[in-house]
Amino acid sequence: MAKKKLHPSVEKFKEFVKEHPDLAQQVRKGETTWQEMFEEWYLLGEDDPRWNTISDNIKDKKNEDKEQKTDWLGTIMGAVKNMDPAQVQGQMNNISQALGAIQGVLSQFQGKAGGSQGSNNSGPSNPFSFRKD
Repeated sequence: MAKKKLHPSVEKFKEFVKEHPDLAQQVRKGETTWQEMFEEWYLLGEDDPRWNTISDNIKDKKNEDKEQKTDWLGTIMGAVKNMDPAQVQGQMNNISQALGAIQGVLSQFQGKAGGSQGSNNSGPSNPFSFRKD
């Protein structure tokens, strides 16, 4: 299938977008459309300061994201450093005891449910039992 020849202004816009990949991210995020971007580019031109501010804003957002990730990691590491191993062990023992108690209650309920079903059934435990001759 032969490629369609695009209008020269569209070709120039495609080259412009290749030079400014941040614009494509803006379209992917739904902040604008390709049509709106093309119209602005066509009216304002390539040298308009708007295109530089968009790139700068996106770079600033990326830096903020990196800082937030670093802050989160720092917070976790600070919490780990401030932990007392004896307290952690005590909390783990408490959790273990609580889980054991819950398992005990659940097994009692399961035992009652299984026991009531077994007592209702008066037939042999194996319905296919045969006598040997």
